[in-house]
Amino acid sequence: MVPEAADMTPRRRPPSQPSFRPADPTALPGQLAAVLVALDVPGTALRVAVDGPRAGDPGSLAASLVEPLRTLGRPAVHVRTDTFWRDAALRLQYGRTDLESFASGWLDTDALDREVLGPVGPGGSGTFLPSLRDPITNRATRDPARRAEPGTVLLISGELLLGRGLSFDATIHLALSAAARRRRTPEDWQWTLPAFDTYDLAVDPVRCADVVLRYDDPAHPAIRISPDDP
Repeated sequence: MVPEAADMTPRRRPPSQPSFRPADPTALPGQLAAVLVALDVPGTALRVAVDGPRAGDPGSLAASLVEPLRTLGRPAVHVRTDTFWRDAALRLQYGRTDLESFASGWLDTDALDREVLGPVGPGGSGTFLPSLRDPITNRATRDPARRAEPGTVLLISGELLLGRGLSFDATIHLALSAAARRRRTPEDWQWTLPAFDTYDLAVDPVRCADVVLRYDDPAHPAIRISPDDP
């Protein structure tokens, strides 16, 4: 049982299999930054999902894009979705290892849309909340609201972000095989692995994300950029 089920409807993609090419990991942040700065910004900020399992560390990838984006003349901000988890009393009401709750009930999607994605999108005020709650202590972060400069690239990193109806303008997905996820996921998070198997089948993030990185070995990634989006 969960507070609210996630919408797992995938975005449409052409039926052909995506084509990947090797990427230099040292050049990858600059390459991704160049892709993002070429996109139109529909609101105050370009809202970019950096999605991937804990084993892929999407937060580190998002953080690595901030400086290259600023070098290219675009303000950049990184927001971690684990700072928008629901209060622990709600998040863990069915137990600390309830898989369904983890998959669709931990992230407060309403708060993320209301406090971050909506305000920097078309017609929004431009003022957003960088974080809501510390994921370790469960206390409110009391982070003051910030005003996004026009043209900001807002990088939203986390797990299981696609297929939820969140207002992203572009999506980056770190794709790891099931074997790589098992190998690289810390022992105390191994219980979450079936959620990513289901996510691969129900949402198919490799098909629906705009940019996909094959990330089984971060030292030898491969990249696919959709010809349609971005």
